[in-house]
This record gives sequence, structure tokens and C-alpha cells, in this order.
Amino acid sequence: MASSSRWRRLLSSSPFRYHLTRRHLSSSFGPPPPVTPRRVVVTGIGMVTPLGCGVQTTWKRLIEGECGVRAITPEDLKMNSSFDRETQLYTFDQLTSKVAAVVPCGTKTGEFNADLWLNSKEHRSVARFIGYALCAADEALKDAKWAPTEQEQKERTGVSIGGGIGSITDVLEASQLICEKRLRRLSPFFIPRILINMASGHVSMKYGFQGYEYERLDSIDKEEWRIDLSVCLVMGPNHAAVTACATGAHSIGDAARMIQFGDSNVMVAGGTESSIDALSIAGFCRSRALTTKHNSMPLEASRPFDCDRDGFVIGEGSGVLVLEELEHAKERGAKIYAEIRGYGMSGDAYHITQPHNDGRGAVLAMTRALKQSGLHPNQVDYINAHATSTPLGDAVEAIAIKTVFSEHAISGALALSSTKGAIGHLLGAAGAVEAIFAILAVHHGIAPLTLNLNKPDPLFKDNFMPLTASKEMSVRAALSNSFGFGGTNASLLFTSV
Repeated sequence: MASSSRWRRLLSSSPFRYHLTRRHLSSSFGPPPPVTPRRVVVTGIGMVTPLGCGVQTTWKRLIEGECGVRAITPEDLKMNSSFDRETQLYTFDQLTSKVAAVVPCGTKTGEFNADLWLNSKEHRSVARFIGYALCAADEALKDAKWAPTEQEQKERTGVSIGGGIGSITDVLEASQLICEKRLRRLSPFFIPRILINMASGHVSMKYGFQGYEYERLDSIDKEEWRIDLSVCLVMGPNHAAVTACATGAHSIGDAARMIQFGDSNVMVAGGTESSIDALSIAGFCRSRALTTKHNSMPLEASRPFDCDRDGFVIGEGSGVLVLEELEHAKERGAKIYAEIRGYGMSGDAYHITQPHNDGRGAVLAMTRALKQSGLHPNQVDYINAHATSTPLGDAVEAIAIKTVFSEHAISGALALSSTKGAIGHLLGAAGAVEAIFAILAVHHGIAPLTLNLNKPDPLFKDNFMPLTASKEMSVRAALSNSFGFGGTNASLLFTSV
């Protein structure tokens, strides 16, 4: 009760004090103030992928046709010491897919070194997918040269980093403790490690994108905190989308809208994932989503749009962008990669894992992105397809692209590729990493290839054909597609400025 009365006194003395009367409750409201959407640009990018740690390393290897897929071992399954060796080997033997796109780790250039991003305490409290996000966000912020120091700058900078699955490894280990009746050994960091929004939370805390300052109360309750309301009138959004394999795209699109409608001036946005573990692989195997035919040829296992495709290769990593209001970026002289001109969303309302045969959800997402951008379909130069290397998904997306782009699709002027042949399917991080590839296509004038496309699906003919080699070309507008389980779809359209 004492705590409750203390809060009442605090709120009654705050700037937000408002006494409601019968007149206030009964009167009608006028229309809200008009909002003029603002233009949003990309000023920084960062990534951790199976091709390496960092944008430069990843992009160079992608354009040159290298592959980040490899065979996995029992040690890759991230099963802790509570599982004996026999259990680990048995579990590995039961998996029907034994290839993955793993982030290279180590101390060499281009490798992910967790010790650079996490101290000893953070190693215990931060799951791997969060570590990837911290690394990618750091690169993006340095690339953007955005280091807010003033309180107003911090309050106008938000974070929107999502994930598809989170840390299944931690859930598996916690379940094992229950089975062994050792629940008291459960880490106090278990819940914070598995919550997907903690990627945004840790990035926000690390770089100070917040509007609150706390002060200990000298009271009997030493654990109570008082909020200094004078500095929290405005706060940068802290957001995390969880929409399966469309997560990264939704996180970026949502962040762009937060800037467009005035919630912030700068957003750190993207997706992250680290789910190469026994339970995730087993689950995707049981849903018949992963490749099983190419275990002996890992470099050829992910083959989008190819006749011999039989499922996706699970991958991991993170992609993070710094989004900024156009005039804000110009005022500080920021480098601008591209502008986000369109963001389209839709739902298939059809099946838990399969898209509708006619691609209606994908058609709606692409059409809505185009409508918002004000561009004609013929003005799009490159599409980074979602195509994961599944028989149905790739075919449906190809049909949807032909439906939306019609004559432009078969004219030879529209470049099309899926970069998952090189990096596998990064699940919740896929949309963000592939959005960066689309942005780099605009920035550098190079459309990346589709790796392992040896025998194209019969749906492709004449000039409607995915790229089998990286192509130097003028890319003024690029579309990136991301589709997920549950029928969730997102399309992002980037243009030169």
C-alpha cells in the first residue's frame, strides 16, 4: 500500500496530471492533427552471415559466387554437457538433414569473435542470437557515424530488431534440468536469454537509446525506483517483430513507418537468428522443410529455383540497418545508401507452412509496396527473391512475380536472384540480410547471382530467368521479398536517392 500511495503522489505532481470531469468524458474529440509522412533513407548497414562477419567480407564473397554452407557435426548441435556423448551422437544420427549455413567464428578477420562484443557477465546473460545483433548493430552505427550524445538525440533514436525463434538451445537445456530434477540449477538469465525482444533491448542499453533516468529512493524499500519524468517526455521506440521468416523485413518496414510518422528520427532495425541446434533442425526436418538429398554435397545443397531443390538449408546470422529521416541525414552530412520507398504486407490466410498455389499473398505484398512507392512495376530493376530452395515456395513466388511484373518480367530488363544459394535460409534474419543485399545492389550497381542454379525450373523460360552470375547494371529500384510460416508476407522496395 505504501508503494501504491507513493506512486499516486508522484503521478499527481507530474506534468501529466489531468482531472477528468463529466464535461471531459462526454465531449467529442476533433480529428487528430494531420501527419505528413517523411522520407526515410538508409545511412548505415551491418551484418553477420555464413559468408563472414561484416558487410565488406559478405558482399565480396557473395558477388564472387562463394558459399557459406557446410556439413555439420554433433558438436554443432550446441548440446551442453548435461547430455552425454552417446545422446549427442544418437541425436545427430537421427537428423535427416546434416548441412547448415554456419557463421564462421574465431579471431581472424571476417570471423565472429564473441569476446569482442560480450564481457564475462554478458556471456552468461546474452544468447548467441543477441550477440550477432550486437555485432551487426555496432557495424551499422559506425558505418552511419551515428553516436548520439545529447538527450534529445537519444530520445529520438529507436531500435527494431526481431527474430524468428530465439534461443531454442536454452529451452532444451532448461527442459533437461526439469527431467533431471535439478530445477534449482536453472540460470536466473534463462528468461532474458530466450526473449526475442532482448536483442533490441541490449542494443538500446548498449548505445543509450532511451529517455529514462533512474534514481534510487532513500526509503525503506531499497529496491524501489523513481522515474525522473522531466527527461522521459519522449522516448525512442523499442520494438521487436516476430513473424517467422518475414521478421527481418517487417522489423525494417515497421521502423521506417515509425520515422515516417514522427515517432523517431533514427531507427536501428533488422533481424537476427541462431537456431542451428538439435531441436530446431529436428523440428524443421519433421515438417519436411529442410533439404535431405544433398548431405554429401553441402556446397550444392541450397539451390533456389533449381529443378533438383528439395528443401532449404538452415542458417544463422544478423542484418541491421540504420534508418534515418531524409532531412535529418542531409543536415549531418550522412552517407545515403538508398531510400525506403515502399513497404507491403499481406497474409495468405491459407496454410500453416505452405503458400497458396497462385501466390496471392506474395502478389498483394509486392503490389502494396509498389503502390506506396509510387513506382510502376516497369521501373523496378532487381528483385531479391525469398526463394528458399523448396519445391512449392520457389515455384509460387515465380508465379507471383510474373503476375505482378507481367511483360516486364519476361522482357529481360528485370534482374532476379535468390541469394540463399550462398547463405542458406537465415530465418528471422533473412529479410534483413537480403534487404541489405538489395540496398547494395542499388548502391554498387551489381545484382548478385543465384548459386547452384544448374537446371532452372520449367517455369523459367526465355528472358524470365534468375541470374546465374553477378551482373553489373544500373539498379535504381530493388525489391526484396520475405515470406514466412503462417502465411505472413512482406516486401520492401528500395530506390536510389
